[in-house]
Amino acid sequence: MIQLKPEQPQDWWEVEALYDLCFAPGREALSSYRLRDGVPPVEGLSQVARDDDGILAGAIRFWPVHVGTASALLLGPVAVHPTRQGEGLGGALVRDSVAKAQESGWSRIMLVGDAPYYKRFGFTRLSGVEMPPPTNPDRVLGMELKPDAWKDVRGQVTRWTGNDAT
Repeated sequence: MIQLKPEQPQDWWEVEALYDLCFAPGREALSSYRLRDGVPPVEGLSQVARDDDGILAGAIRFWPVHVGTASALLLGPVAVHPTRQGEGLGGALVRDSVAKAQESGWSRIMLVGDAPYYKRFGFTRLSGVEMPPPTNPDRVLGMELKPDAWKDVRGQVTRWTGNDAT
């Protein structure tokens, strides 16, 4: 049985090793990593999935960002160990973390990812939201946690500087 738990500081390097395994070399060169530099992941929303033996099976992280003058959560990365893929663990991580984000009072979530995968969770393409280049605009997706949360939210996505969760 897999248990989802909030990521703890002692999980950091094991989660980083999982991300290295699951993603291409140089993943940290992606523009989304510039938004994460020096900003801690959101506590309680970033989670690990472990089996009964304590072995890491998956992980998800969320980072606070600004979109224009609004705040948002940046989902990612989410990864599942290759030996556990196809079991629905990635979906469980996304659904559980999104529910926790909503309970925590966040209004909106965004990510850079594959629309066919993320649309089943309620993510749609965001127009007017500009990730740092060279991000493909078709991969910039968002989800509202409160009604009309993305209405009139436009502009560049920038590093987090505030503490509000709106």
